[in-house]
Amino acid sequence: MDPIAGFVAWSLEFIDVWGYIGLFVVELISASTIIFPAPAFAINFMLGGTPGFNPWIVGIVAGIGSALGETTGYALGMGGRELIEEKYGKWLARARRWMNTHGDFMIIVLFAATPLPHDVVGMLSGAVKYSFKKFMLATMVGKIISGLALAWAGYYSMGWLLGMFGIG
Repeated sequence: MDPIAGFVAWSLEFIDVWGYIGLFVVELISASTIIFPAPAFAINFMLGGTPGFNPWIVGIVAGIGSALGETTGYALGMGGRELIEEKYGKWLARARRWMNTHGDFMIIVLFAATPLPHDVVGMLSGAVKYSFKKFMLATMVGKIISGLALAWAGYYSMGWLLGMFGIG
């Protein structure tokens, strides 16, 4: 079994036992990976359309767990700040100016709410000493938006998808 399928299988079993707390843990673990995300978004989508799970709660729990998992990127940026500054100082300065010009908070929300590489923004935020509280708030807003969108998409389309494959 490939690692992604193994993670999904483990996640579904874990959530089956622990419910929303299990979803929180799965999202936390998934978002803690750097650059190569585990596919918790698919689980979020599926749970939104699963009887016994409320899409509102699924989206919010998934968003909070995912936001907390994103602290690894921020911490990596903070810890590697000197190395990043030494090796990519010119690019870091340009990125800092770009974020300041275009609204750093909204950029973080945008990257958190979409499939854009939020790990990069997290590392950049840590490297430029962006306020951790603001980073977490922006990340949480974006991840909750994403979590709710996925859960409600699952809620409205899971029956159709299962029927299309003759499962439901």
